Amino acid sequence: MRRRRKKGIRRTVLHIVLALITLLTLFPFYWMLRTSVMNLGDIFAIPLIFVPRKVEWEHYREAFSVFPLGRYFLNSCLITVLATAGALLSSSLCAFGFSRIRWRAREWVFTVTLSSMLLPVAVTIIPTFLLWRKVGVTDSYLPLIAPWWLGGGAMHIFLLRQFFRTIPLELDESAKVDGASYWQIYSRIILPLSKPAMMVVMIFAFTASWNDFLSPIIYLNSQKKYTMSIGLQLFMTAYQTSWNQLMAAAVAAVLPCALLFLAGQRHIVGGINITGIKG
Repeated sequence: MRRRRKKGIRRTVLHIVLALITLLTLFPFYWMLRTSVMNLGDIFAIPLIFVPRKVEWEHYREAFSVFPLGRYFLNSCLITVLATAGALLSSSLCAFGFSRIRWRAREWVFTVTLSSMLLPVAVTIIPTFLLWRKVGVTDSYLPLIAPWWLGGGAMHIFLLRQFFRTIPLELDESAKVDGASYWQIYSRIILPLSKPAMMVVMIFAFTASWNDFLSPIIYLNSQKKYTMSIGLQLFMTAYQTSWNQLMAAAVAAVLPCALLFLAGQRHIVGGINITGIKG
């Protein structure tokens, strides 16, 4: 009885601590949302006003009307959707080759692929830019999308490979007996069984592409092609005193990632846990 009571107390304390940590984590997002629907007088009022006296949603309309944030938002949507699709397809194909097909030097190539994660981004910026300029596709979306279709990232390949290795090889052997090709095994057996891991990769790739600031500012020169990350920076520079409109624009920039995370949050922990079962 005493042991159960101690266990219950520990669980209660743990829940309280986790709740406090959650509140501390969510507070900046609440403050951003709160600022976006308040007038400037209430924002800087002393003492601080935590709950808006009057909700003013027109700041969102004003932010998108005084600055071409709508166009930047659509540009980011186009780039992110295409990049995420490329990451899912290319990384899953690479992971399938590393986990389900036996070929010479497979483990060595996989080790080299993982070692690319140790290479700092700053080292590859200049040679990558020179490559795309030589091809003649700067000031276009191709440098922002094409790399996602060429492997999808070593981390994504690693996660999917770990997950694919948890699927019994007997399924592949049975399919081969029935005359299935590698593509049919990949598309009809592996992918349908890998939805949690694919969801994790989709969330990671979507977030990375949507929040990318360095690549767009390097490759894009035309203002009409800017992404939401660049547009938000320009908006902050041009409208430093309009904090309510600035926070409204920030909420719009955060919203897609937040909605995607809420939609797939149960897959994140479950997918990552499963990918770590087998090394």
